Amino acid sequence: MSNAPASSTTDPTPAASTPADAKRQASGPLLTPALLGRLERLELVSRKIFRGRMKGERISRRKGQSVEFADFRNYVPGDDLRLIDWNLYARLDQLFLKLFQEEEDLHFHALVDTSASMNFGTPNKLHVAKQLAAALGYVGLCHGDRVCVRAMGQSGHNAPVLRSRGSFWKMLNYLDGLSGGENVSLHDGVKDFVTRGGGSGVVVLITDMMDKEGYESALRMLVGRQIDVFVLQVLSQEEIDPPLRGDRRLIDVEDGDAAEITVNQFVLDKYQANLKAFLNEIRQYCAKRSIVHVMVPTDTPIETVVTQYLRTRGVVR
Repeated sequence: MSNAPASSTTDPTPAASTPADAKRQASGPLLTPALLGRLERLELVSRKIFRGRMKGERISRRKGQSVEFADFRNYVPGDDLRLIDWNLYARLDQLFLKLFQEEEDLHFHALVDTSASMNFGTPNKLHVAKQLAAALGYVGLCHGDRVCVRAMGQSGHNAPVLRSRGSFWKMLNYLDGLSGGENVSLHDGVKDFVTRGGGSGVVVLITDMMDKEGYESALRMLVGRQIDVFVLQVLSQEEIDPPLRGDRRLIDVEDGDAAEITVNQFVLDKYQANLKAFLNEIRQYCAKRSIVHVMVPTDTPIETVVTQYLRTRGVVR
């Protein structure tokens, strides 16, 4: 089924100052101003401790230097004398160091699958994937995290690494330029990411997981990097409950393979059973490797997905 409508992306720019802005406004925004306001109150979740490159707004579980007191510990020769609590020494005649809560920046990466299978469905799967990437990226930028939203494959090589809320428009412009059809397998897309120094932090893989080569090797590479991995599996309603009946010729949009079938209730029941088994297999595979998996139907409003689904599964809080 390769006759899916082409996707389009937009940003909430107030005025169309360029042709790209005009195109964006004509097709509707990726994120509405109301949603942006709600996203500002959220925060990306990291289940592991990562050392950021710069000081940020995120409270670390490590003890460091800031203005917020955290704890005491015994003095050890060689410690910074400026951190000794002399008032405590005067009372107890023992040397203690003051520890402060360290603030750090989180490295957040969103990998967007832009293969041809993503350019399908109503709403379009790729459009929903861009919405998810934009929403999570904006949450990170609001908290001073280092954010990189990129496509898998060649289009990801020029993805900007951003920090601060003011760079949000650069992220939207990059997402606006992505289109479906770059048929890079999950394995090759993830391999390209990790070999180019994807770094530590949080990685959110946004894909439909429909790859004839499988998804296992791609996820193993991410887990092997000791990073926090989340998988958002985007499926259209047409894939969840196909509106097909009668004689059909189905063509794979990525490699052109064709199959002629007669769609009846038996075939649909078999399809539903296979889909359920496929999803259960992915959930179990992810659960065994501490990967958070979230299935995202495209007909679910993006506000509900981010503020409810992703919050419940611990992607944001």
